[in-house]
Amino acid sequence: MENGAVYSPTTEAHPAPSRGARRGLSNYFTLKRLKGPLRILKFMQLVLSLLAFICEEIVSQCTLCGGLYFFEFVSCSAFLLSLLILIVYCTPVYDKVDPEKVKPSDFYITAGTGFVFFVASLIFAFTHDNTYAELFAIGFGFPASLSFLFDFFLMAYEKFKQPRPRKPEDTTRTEPLTEPLNA
Repeated sequence: MENGAVYSPTTEAHPAPSRGARRGLSNYFTLKRLKGPLRILKFMQLVLSLLAFICEEIVSQCTLCGGLYFFEFVSCSAFLLSLLILIVYCTPVYDKVDPEKVKPSDFYITAGTGFVFFVASLIFAFTHDNTYAELFAIGFGFPASLSFLFDFFLMAYEKFKQPRPRKPEDTTRTEPLTEPLNA
């Protein structure tokens, strides 16, 4: 028997192109896990922390450099952590990692980053030398830290709004009743 006779009725020579197929990079990137306001907030965190880091890197000299270095570390870390969270939410990594662990991780990362970024912005605001680069870095640092904190409070609100599972009541008794009910 010839192979063509066996396989020809079940295969197509030129399959029709599928209309909804995603190709290239768009096949691996989706924003459907992030809803509208959360998507905007996550991108705001990313952009503002990047701008704060870039403005801080432009500073050429300082007198009290401790606040500048701390702000540099925190703004770079905030940018990288917000980029990591976006990558996890928007790529197939979300499906490979346990989705029940992504949200608590995002919750604690956002809370810690927002708090430390706010402290770093305060310290840098008290120790800067009044150059334009420093003022712009501080100007991007405070809104970035507030966006992290606002995201944290939104996640906390959503977490406490969900109904908590109740402990089931054990209504079955195994031992017989020996006492009267009205005693």
